[in-house]
Amino acid sequence: MSDALELQTRLVETEDDWAAAQGIRTRVFIEEQACLPEEEWDSYDTAEARGTTAHHLLGEADGQVVATARWHPVLIAGEPAAKLERFAVLPAARGRGFGRALIAHTLADARAAGFSRFVLHAQAHLDALYASFGFEQVGDEFEEAGIPHVKMVLIDP
Repeated sequence: MSDALELQTRLVETEDDWAAAQGIRTRVFIEEQACLPEEEWDSYDTAEARGTTAHHLLGEADGQVVATARWHPVLIAGEPAAKLERFAVLPAARGRGFGRALIAHTLADARAAGFSRFVLHAQAHLDALYASFGFEQVGDEFEEAGIPHVKMVLIDP
């Protein structure tokens, strides 16, 4: 893969798409970051939720699936918002801006669905990345799946 490649994103629509997303999340979260499988997989990953309650995306570069993310509706202080989560880029594809592109595409997808409020739980060492999109930390650092996280919120003007 060349550094000049762009990340193309698409929604997870088929079982093959879902298998690709699962493979990336397994590699990054379960194998690399030692998250427990029972903490990784939840109701937003069921066949019934995919494409309705939760929106899963795949990122491709040079014909290879290299990244995944998801978002789903939540309430922030009683207001509708999109919770962005499960951002993962395969180790071999890192350092090419694909994570940043995946965040931008996920935000765009949620905005296209009508959302202007966004929340995420960022791994604490990635807070500056999300802050560069306008996210602001809310509250103190906490542990999720054994990893330090911070809650971050973005509200479009």
